[in-house]
Amino acid sequence: IDVFVDSHLVLPVVEESDAQANITAGCSDKDMCDESPCQNRGRCVSQGWRSYKCECHRPHEGRHCAEEYVTARFGSKDLESFAVFSSDDEPGDTVTISMFIRTRQSSGLLLIMANSTSQYLRLLLEEGRVKVQVNNFETLLGRAVLNDGHFHLVTVKLDATEAVLFQSAQNQGSMRIRPVQAHPGDLVYVGGLPDSRASASFGGYFKGCVQDLRINSKRLQFYPIATPVESYSLEQLVNIAEGCSSDNACAVNPCLNGGLCYSMWDDFICNCPPNTAGRRCEEVKWCELSPCPTTAVCQPRPQGFECLSNVTFRVESSILLYRSNLKIKRRLSSVSFSFRSRQAVTILLHAQKDSDYLTVSLMDSHLVMDLQAGASKDSHQVTLESRGPVSDGDWHTVELSMENQTLPTSRWIMAVDGGREELSVSKTAAGDLEFLREGADISLGGLSPDAGGKLSGCLGPVEIGGLPLPFHHDTELNLPRPQEEQFVRIDHEATPQYGCYGASVCAPDPCKNEGVCEDLFDLHHCTCPSEWTGPLCQEPTNACISSPCINGDCINLPGGFRCACELGYAGERCEVEADMCENSNCSNGATCLKGFKSYGCLCPQNLTGPYCELPQLPVSTCMGTRWNYSCFNGGNCSEANNTCFCLPGFTGQW
Repeated sequence: IDVFVDSHLVLPVVEESDAQANITAGCSDKDMCDESPCQNRGRCVSQGWRSYKCECHRPHEGRHCAEEYVTARFGSKDLESFAVFSSDDEPGDTVTISMFIRTRQSSGLLLIMANSTSQYLRLLLEEGRVKVQVNNFETLLGRAVLNDGHFHLVTVKLDATEAVLFQSAQNQGSMRIRPVQAHPGDLVYVGGLPDSRASASFGGYFKGCVQDLRINSKRLQFYPIATPVESYSLEQLVNIAEGCSSDNACAVNPCLNGGLCYSMWDDFICNCPPNTAGRRCEEVKWCELSPCPTTAVCQPRPQGFECLSNVTFRVESSILLYRSNLKIKRRLSSVSFSFRSRQAVTILLHAQKDSDYLTVSLMDSHLVMDLQAGASKDSHQVTLESRGPVSDGDWHTVELSMENQTLPTSRWIMAVDGGREELSVSKTAAGDLEFLREGADISLGGLSPDAGGKLSGCLGPVEIGGLPLPFHHDTELNLPRPQEEQFVRIDHEATPQYGCYGASVCAPDPCKNEGVCEDLFDLHHCTCPSEWTGPLCQEPTNACISSPCINGDCINLPGGFRCACELGYAGERCEVEADMCENSNCSNGATCLKGFKSYGCLCPQNLTGPYCELPQLPVSTCMGTRWNYSCFNGGNCSEANNTCFCLPGFTGQW
């Protein structure tokens, strides 16, 4: 401001007292944002001469973002808690709801907007994810899980045609909707409804914390802050505390078996002692305590263990007998086991109580199940047979189960070797195996100790309804089985042979003539030298059966054969065409001429005969007749023996 006195400009002179009053000469501007007045990551925005504004990050508020919206604790100590607000404005076509949520619950009611006739908007927790329901029909389920005990900002934006869900600014999905009709006087329920049964239908009361809840620009404050803000009216506040305190989850001693409990926010962690496991140290690592004998392998089971092995049955050995301990509560609707045998007919498993019975057997090398179970009026006999033979000495796995385990009676299914072959399904229905829980005797390896038809082969682990029939008696274990539901062995004299062993089919050696015996489990096979054949290598090999001689006749000899070749062929198998002149009988320098399977001799002059072995005699013609001289020098020929009688003074054949 310029000051004039009598039209003269008066310039300020700063005295010492003025300086003390924070008065300086001139009129300089200053950016107030240079001093970073905004707290809690608030953004400072200059607004003219020596003025600024703080844009606050949620959940902070106030001129300098120094205040924080009060967090509301729902469900502390598992109390039913909820809040009710009433709206006092017309939201219009666009409604945006946002809030910070912290919870470890997988389900619960977050928020409901309702008028006098309907609930037109619901926000729920389902499987740890936010679920949006609009007008009772349109439903949107978020993708991200937020029940991890951390704060998450959840935002739902509604317009006339669409609803979009965000979690921490990430789009979780959208859906088409009909317009939401929100009006002044509508109620907003947070965390639950006054009616506990109505709340239960939406996952129950919310347990956790809510902070900075907003509908459009209006706040819904559970506990007001000092900074004045536009808010909906709070109508009711039930069992909601300030802050976000944690329940002491260790107060109820959740850790078992000596585990040490450490409290977290609405949760706990158990530091388990050695040989225990599980969230609450409820699972003892029984197998680390070596409870099984050396003939078995320990397998962890719920609340216990089992000692697994195979067992060998022979016709002369004892069967194994079992009975329920009368503490089995589960439904028994399946049987599983593995076996190995070459018997065409035998009993694998049998159980009976009154008119109910179960028999699993081998008939004509096929696996057969016979079952009669259920109420007497509904009882039916079920028979199942495997599609193919199984008495081949190989291991086979078997699963017998009810087709529909939720019904009192159902068809039964047989699956062999994991269903690699076609399943067998019964034509009729039968009940489950409940009679096995009530004291029925169960036998493995035969019908009874004195009956015939005993098994010769091996059984692997056998389970009924997931409960094993243990091969090892309790007296053989280093620790007793702790699980409550059990089938127990009731035979005390049987001493099964653990492991799977076939009969000694190669001792003494059945193979003759240095044949090698191969054990194929209750069956042997002799691998014979080349000159012997037969099941026991007892028959000489007929080497001529394969017709080895190509151009000749085969002569069978002990340990081999010989080929008698046709004329014109040679070689071990008469496979080589022979050179007929190679060993010809042509003599006296005659030339051999090759022919097909033969040869001829071309004789020199004065020689004749098939092999040129004869001299050619003189020839004369008399009175038109050709005469061959048979003898030289006047010798006389004897036709009787084809010889010459020489005149005195001559000798020789001719």
